[in-house]
Amino acid sequence: MAGTNAPCLSHLPDEILTIVFAAISDTRTRNALSLVCRTFRRLERRTRTSLTLRGNARDLHFIPDCFGYVIDLDLSLLSPWGHGLFAISYQSDPGLLAHRLRYAFPRVTSITVYVRSASTLQLLLNVHWPELRHVKLVRWHQRPALAPGSDFAVLFEKCQSLWSLDLSNFYHWAEDLPPVLTANPATAASLKRLNLLTTSFSEGYRTHEIQSITAVCPNLEHLLVACTFDPRYLGYVGDEALSAIALNCPKLSLLHLADTSSLANRRGDPLDEGYTAEDARISRTTLNQLFSGLPMLEELVLDVCKNVRDSSFALEVLNSKCPKLKVLKLGQFHGICLAIGSQLDGIALCQGLESLSIKNCADLTDMGLIEIARGCSRLVKFEVQGCKHITEKGLRTMACLLRKTLIDVKISCCLNLDTAASLRALEPIREWIERLHVDCVWNDLKGTDNLGETILAFDLNGFNESCSSSPKAAGEFVDYFGSSADLEASKRKRQRCNYSMEATWSNGNGYLCNSWERLKYLSLWIGVGELLTPLPMAGLEDCPDLEEIRIRVEGDCRERQRLTEREFGLSILTCYPQLIKMQLDCGETRGYALTAPSGQVDLSLWERFFLNGIGTLTLEELDYWPPQDEDVNQRSLSLPAAGLLRECDTLRKLFIHGTTHEHFMNFFLKISNLRDVQLREDYYPAPENDMSTEMRVASCSRFEDALNRRLIYD
Repeated sequence: MAGTNAPCLSHLPDEILTIVFAAISDTRTRNALSLVCRTFRRLERRTRTSLTLRGNARDLHFIPDCFGYVIDLDLSLLSPWGHGLFAISYQSDPGLLAHRLRYAFPRVTSITVYVRSASTLQLLLNVHWPELRHVKLVRWHQRPALAPGSDFAVLFEKCQSLWSLDLSNFYHWAEDLPPVLTANPATAASLKRLNLLTTSFSEGYRTHEIQSITAVCPNLEHLLVACTFDPRYLGYVGDEALSAIALNCPKLSLLHLADTSSLANRRGDPLDEGYTAEDARISRTTLNQLFSGLPMLEELVLDVCKNVRDSSFALEVLNSKCPKLKVLKLGQFHGICLAIGSQLDGIALCQGLESLSIKNCADLTDMGLIEIARGCSRLVKFEVQGCKHITEKGLRTMACLLRKTLIDVKISCCLNLDTAASLRALEPIREWIERLHVDCVWNDLKGTDNLGETILAFDLNGFNESCSSSPKAAGEFVDYFGSSADLEASKRKRQRCNYSMEATWSNGNGYLCNSWERLKYLSLWIGVGELLTPLPMAGLEDCPDLEEIRIRVEGDCRERQRLTEREFGLSILTCYPQLIKMQLDCGETRGYALTAPSGQVDLSLWERFFLNGIGTLTLEELDYWPPQDEDVNQRSLSLPAAGLLRECDTLRKLFIHGTTHEHFMNFFLKISNLRDVQLREDYYPAPENDMSTEMRVASCSRFEDALNRRLIYD
């Protein structure tokens, strides 16, 4: 019988408990630990290094003062979201809030803040954090009418040891930053990380601006820039810009150059041939110079959106000059892998790659995929998008060859790979995949009874084709799955089992194991008007550990006059017992928000269609992007949507990326477990002045007060 002196966790030395607590990242787990005893609370607070503040900035007495060891502080989600941190309308003494933050968090070295006007940084940095190293600025509202560089002048004057600046969610002008960096050479020289992937840009940074920035920031290790590679625009990025980057910033370990048209992340046309009308002005010589000048490179993204032809030889230089390269993403690069004979070439020679993304490669074929799998045998993550000529057979053979490593896959906008074909191709690694994206394209799901025979035929065909093209590939294929005789024997065995164990099979496709056992995250794209209900039939019916799903609905509702179905199909997700997080993104769904013409359906009815059945799920966290009316720049939650979201009784967090009426928000007060609700207009341009009946500062405050007055048991 164990007595009261039985050993327990609290008897461990503080040094060991500190290590244990520091390894815990889940916020709710840490909060629960801090309630055990005073020792646990003290150690938890000491090891808490990151904190995100929510709630209303007017409530100074709610700012916690027990997190003195926090070094990473996020103030960008304070409510009312999107308003200035020190707005006079709800804060009588702005300086008091700044001093209160400095007193509560004295060790801060990293800060994230919504900066709607330059005065926010002025007030915040007057209460100086001497060790501030990383700053992330957020702004989706239009840039105020200020002199160029006014947003950054105070930042570079006060934080002379700044080494990281993130402007990826901060709307500004490209001409704002270079003059300020030039005027503060010491601060510019200390910068090691600079993120300029601002999604609100129409043209991005030009060549002369990139040259100016890299010239005064020679110690950069991370550089991410949104730019334009279209030679029809003045200042387009081409050979000159790439040469300047290689010459001025030789210490780069991460380089991310993306065309602004790619940042919208909209799905292309699968029928597109893959070639653009214009070629990028990037020569093979310049690519060789870029790769040769960046020997420390570990991650490279070149999403050009204009043709870069015959890139195979340049990518061979990349392998030899950048031996540390682990992550590579190429957009609109053609000829990346010639796949001639059994000799590896092009991108297949980058044998150290762990993550590879190929986007809009017009001439990539099945044999190219097989060659990439043979050469890049360490791939953990693989993405393919907009490649018209690859098929299920090639992707399946690639999955076979990468069975020991591949756990993260994205397949999008490939003409020959609909949902069922993509999932069949991934069958060899089904039990290992942890993250997956597929497009919901339901071409033909009626013939699923004979899928087992079809898949086995792909096995044999892939094996025979690999044998004929490459003895090494054939050897690797046999190592994983045996010889052709073994495959035939496996086929006969499955046929015999078809009669005795049919009841145990999930969908009759000939496999005893049809479970995605380790899948944690699932991402889906679906066209507007299509249904989600065929998803289990396509092969995703058994995902026992799926925790998070993201569904992106894209298209123009105005092209569809009538709704023929009652609901989108969210209720079918009840087959995933562990699903607790959802992101439902209808932000790229466009329609009529106010008055629809005769015969058309307005967005409120479309929202009812999308959200019907969501109350049957046991979600704890939901991010929802309402559909939008681009003509009036309105993304607002409708009455049917508010009523359907109220049915989600298990919700703890609800983030609506848009606005709504105050009386609609009151529906959410009836969700017993709801603790965190926020409206975010995080799309550009965010409405400058909300309508009189929409959520305003006073409306948000009243709702938050009502939410906080409720008794919450957990």
